[in-house]
Amino acid sequence: MSNSADSSQGPVRPSRWRPVRLLTAAVFALAGLIFVTSFNTAKGTNLRTDDSLLKLSDLIKQRSEKNGDLDESTAAVREDVDTLAQRDDGSTKAEDAKLGALEKAAGTQKLSGEALTVTLNDAPPNAQAAPGYPEPQANDLVIHQQDLQAVVNALWQGGAKGIQVMDQRLISTSAVRCVGNTLILQGRVYSPPYKITAVGDRDALTKALAESPAIQNYQLYVKAYGLGWKVDERDAVTLPGYSGTVDLHYAKPVQ
Repeated sequence: MSNSADSSQGPVRPSRWRPVRLLTAAVFALAGLIFVTSFNTAKGTNLRTDDSLLKLSDLIKQRSEKNGDLDESTAAVREDVDTLAQRDDGSTKAEDAKLGALEKAAGTQKLSGEALTVTLNDAPPNAQAAPGYPEPQANDLVIHQQDLQAVVNALWQGGAKGIQVMDQRLISTSAVRCVGNTLILQGRVYSPPYKITAVGDRDALTKALAESPAIQNYQLYVKAYGLGWKVDERDAVTLPGYSGTVDLHYAKPVQ
């Protein structure tokens, strides 16, 4: 039996949250999440400093140097393997000659001969526009990926037998890529000035550079803003053989 006083009050309903209270709770929860995330990210450091950027730059430099050491180690091991294989591989002289020609074409062997070296560089820090040209923007004063690609493509077009960018030999799967004004080539990072050396007929290479529309456009920026451009003729150059991996990651050879 129920008490008459209780029954007069009617059934008790659970209290409901008002929309304003729900919104307030959500804001406090979000603020707490932001504070926790900020703390875990900062790890006790000042997020407004450039320390994190410096650490990332140092890490990139260390990885680049490590990749260079690994390339040298790989080259030494590959040379030992080739020496052992040549002792008794059971192949004929004709087969050995065919293999040597393929290795030469693939860029895995050293290549010597007369050459051209093209050097590209950013404009000086205090660069100003030449008379008659508009004031430069930041992108007008640095070397871009398309500038490097233009030189490499022109040299191939001119009949280059082999090309080296900085200290690395290019092969068919090499990609010249830039992030900002830094070059990333086969796992290593480089800063300007950029040197591109091609072995081949120097007259044909020089002509190919002069006839390239992309390089003609680059020359306008050389004249207007002082971007670096230098071509050196060299009588005797030896390009190193490519020593990195030749595995294909995004393509498969035709069977």
